Amino acid sequence: MNLIVDVGNTFVKFAVFNSKALIFKNSFVLTEFNKQFKSLRKKYPKVKQAIISSVGHLSDEHIAIISNSVKVLELSYKTMLPFSNLYKSPETLGVDRMALVSASVAQFPNNNVLIIDAGTCITYDFITNKNDYLGGAISPGLRLRYKSLNNLTANLPLLESKQPETIIGNTTESSIHSGVVNGVIKEIDGVIDQYRGMHQDLTVILTGGDAKFLSNQLKNSIFANSNFLLEGLNFILDFNSK
Repeated sequence: MNLIVDVGNTFVKFAVFNSKALIFKNSFVLTEFNKQFKSLRKKYPKVKQAIISSVGHLSDEHIAIISNSVKVLELSYKTMLPFSNLYKSPETLGVDRMALVSASVAQFPNNNVLIIDAGTCITYDFITNKNDYLGGAISPGLRLRYKSLNNLTANLPLLESKQPETIIGNTTESSIHSGVVNGVIKEIDGVIDQYRGMHQDLTVILTGGDAKFLSNQLKNSIFANSNFLLEGLNFILDFNSK
């Protein structure tokens, strides 16, 4: 059994895989780390190895808690990956993006794949059918757009994500929803169209916290998978264990 530790900007995720099957997933704030790990070890004593992927702030103490119990792989640009990384600054490539590309290699080998991760940021990652990772793009996610309108203006309120009823907002709130949500939808569809203009045989994956909210509003056909990053981390761990 494999333990996946995914440390994001807001939450920590624990996931347990039995081979390729996801059998447990939990999300919590960092202050609950010790308690959650103790509970997981009690429930899954057969876990023998773990991978840690952190874009947030995981202390040496937290890492030691895991490494004192199981064999640990800390994901970094030095980790052996199942693709050719042609990013010009590989040391700056986010570990979350490495995991997403690895998942595409495992599940869509020999395909041109665009992976879109709609979370705090929206990341776009492209890998060719020759297994070459070329890079992609980073833009603000839904929450960042709502927050920026509130933080950088004097009078605009902070709103929760909501699908706009129409393109024409007739109140300040409906105008914000129209601008933010339609802006993201048009951006994603536009990026997909550009990639499909270059590669007609393109597979598109949508994942991340806002994937479910956005998926039914896109005009392009996509595969939506909320566990894509976790599956990629599991694949990297197995890839490095062979």
